Amino acid sequence: MTGTVPPGDCARAMVTVAVPPVQAFRIFTEQIELWWRRGPRFRCAPGDAGLIAIEPHVGGRVFESYTVDAREHVVEIGRIRIWDPPHRLLFDWRAANFAPAEHTEVEVLFEPSPAGTRVTVTHRGWAAIRADHPVRHGRVGPEFSREIGLWWGALLSALRVHAAPR
Repeated sequence: MTGTVPPGDCARAMVTVAVPPVQAFRIFTEQIELWWRRGPRFRCAPGDAGLIAIEPHVGGRVFESYTVDAREHVVEIGRIRIWDPPHRLLFDWRAANFAPAEHTEVEVLFEPSPAGTRVTVTHRGWAAIRADHPVRHGRVGPEFSREIGLWWGALLSALRVHAAPR
């Protein structure tokens, strides 16, 4: 998604993790199930029933799977568009209630810092999602972007704790 960015189109969150970029990238992608928060705010699965995973290649899925009443459910969150370890990850993002043509994109950068790795998540493309969409919970523009930034901030805080040396 390129061009002029409309107000409220983009949210950004950043955290420093106390490991080098190679390890930060691996933790983000290979251990996502261990650090991604649970509960209805962060997952589709009821309770602690789900598994979130990333298939490690361009075209790979970002998905959640869970079983309810002996029936398996798989919710595809997105597809990997750029897989560039240990520097960059870019994937399409779809909320569970998006229509087939609706999507946003998430870019994750892993940059060396004196304390380890700065992980920056930029979630953009929200201007293409209608203002009255249920995913917005009544918020639009910068107010909505702030909420998405806080949501990613909560996830990145969990990543930081998980990546901390034991």
